[in-house]
Amino acid sequence: MEANMRWVALTAVAPVAWGTNYFVTHEFLPADHPLYGAALRALPAGLILLGLCRQLPHGTWWWRSAVLGLLNVSVFFVLVYAASQLLPTSVASTVMAVSPLTMMLIAWALVSERPGTAHLAGAAIGLGGVCLMLLTGVEGASVPGICLSAAAMLVSSFGYILAKRWSAGVDVLASTAWQLTAGGLFLLPVAAAVEGPPPALSTPALLAFGYVALIATALAFAAWFTGLRHLPAGTVGLIGLLNPVTGVLLGTAVAGEVLTVQQLCGLVLVLTGAALGRPNRAASQRRGTRPEGARGTARPATTNPQPASAGQGHPHTGTAARAGQDPPDAA
Repeated sequence: MEANMRWVALTAVAPVAWGTNYFVTHEFLPADHPLYGAALRALPAGLILLGLCRQLPHGTWWWRSAVLGLLNVSVFFVLVYAASQLLPTSVASTVMAVSPLTMMLIAWALVSERPGTAHLAGAAIGLGGVCLMLLTGVEGASVPGICLSAAAMLVSSFGYILAKRWSAGVDVLASTAWQLTAGGLFLLPVAAAVEGPPPALSTPALLAFGYVALIATALAFAAWFTGLRHLPAGTVGLIGLLNPVTGVLLGTAVAGEVLTVQQLCGLVLVLTGAALGRPNRAASQRRGTRPEGARGTARPATTNPQPASAGQGHPHTGTAARAGQDPPDAA
């Protein structure tokens, strides 16, 4: 249980960093270059992680990296960048709060993780809290911006669960590096063709890109995919509720927005919903050290009495990954 809570704490780094990314993008980065903005966020982060892990894709991971890079990086980053320029920080981050329910449904279909009652209740409570925080008469909430943010949520939710389905047997740092690098490489020629020469960047913009690439991308995505490796998708999705919480608190602390009683009540509900998604102690004990959410897809090993490692016990298409045996396509 203590190990699971450490994974929860590590995973929480991602939504907190992403909550700050909306503010940094809105305030410091050029509004009319979403393609270059996404490329300059992804490619440096991917190359840094690639230098740390020093592993190239192998086998099926060449095309898997391309697919995940397109979903989780290229399309997602462009949509988030554009939404951040059109919406206030609190609104842009709050729209992503539908992600827990979306991730649970996709995980149920793709990796056979049936959402538990606590996860569904947490998602409903968290979503209610987000609505309280959002429905406070915030000005500047445009329909196109909300649609872009919702599209980013759908694309990333599907990409994250697909990454979880394919993750067994592959180093999480390496797979994160491959996705970010592939996504950045996809974006560069498109940006050059559509937006022309790269934008001239001021010193604050360069520093902002450095923060976005290192903290809100390299560190955040490594933490997020590590959480998906070790925790149920429902738990990870609920941890993502810290994204809108960070956006609202940052808007209050930095942008001078007033935190109303209604927003405080919503904040409490969001944190309650996230807490309901924590790994269940009894379920973890029944499965050894394997977190809740792998039910029906990972069976206790009969030939190896040791607990399943972090990279094992994740579901694959129609089969279960047995302890001590890598899936055929994860070599």
